[in-house]
This record gives sequence, structure tokens and C-alpha cells, in this order.
Amino acid sequence: MARPLIIGGASKADAGRKVGEMLERVALTAAYANRFPDQLSGGERQRVAIARALVSRPEVLVCDEVTSALDVLVQASIVELLGELRRDLGLAMLFVTHNLPLVASIADQIAVLADGKIVEAGPTDRVLHFPEAEYTKRLIADTPQISDVS
Repeated sequence: MARPLIIGGASKADAGRKVGEMLERVALTAAYANRFPDQLSGGERQRVAIARALVSRPEVLVCDEVTSALDVLVQASIVELLGELRRDLGLAMLFVTHNLPLVASIADQIAVLADGKIVEAGPTDRVLHFPEAEYTKRLIADTPQISDVS
């Protein structure tokens, strides 16, 4: 996690301090810097990955399937953490996901891609509730939902 800082000219001590601070910012302790991936749960690994991405203080955080392979409670905690980081650090975030309920809960703007091309873009509410592109309409219609059972 410290390597980009050291390459950028930070001393090992300063880089280590910044890594520890960022780990604490994502609700881990600085001691996680000395652990190996196989010693971490899925949620801890995701928090370390987020800290690693943020330690260099980027303006934009790219989250590619940030909640995949995590159970629902861990997903919720990661989404909550990302919301806090976005608010506290003034961070812009780009989410890449197939999870439409996640998109509905976190995104201000949405772009729908089909075959690597944007087929529709705009405010999340408009795109999800009033889709114009056929692909978007199919994507929304095919999203699994629990039906009311009588």
C-alpha cells in the first residue's frame, strides 16, 4: 500500500503513517498493513483495497463491482463507507456494476452500456423509471425481484 507514496517521494516513515491513517479511515487498524490477504475476510479485503486506492488521495475513485462476492450485510457496510468517504473527502466515484438496486441507492447519474457503448445516460431516477433505450428497458425488466405472494 505504501509503494505509490514512496515512488512519489515520501519517506518510508511518512508512507507508513499515511497507510495507517487510511486503514483507520476505512474502519480497520493500522496493523492490517502487516497482514496477508489470506488472513482477511472478504469485507476486510475490500476495505484494504479501498484504502489502497485512496492512500494517494485521488480525485476520482473507480469502483468496479465493489460489492460483488460479499454477503448482503457486508455489502451494506461497504456502501455506507463509500458514502462517508464521498461526503468527507469530496470524492467523485465511478461505479461499474450489474447490480441495479445498488445503482438506484447510490448513483446521481447513470450510463447504461451495451457491447461497450453507452446506450442511455442521465439522472438515475429518470433512466431507471423512464428508460428510453430498448436495452435499458430489458435490463430493468430482467432484474430479479421477489414477487408479492398471496
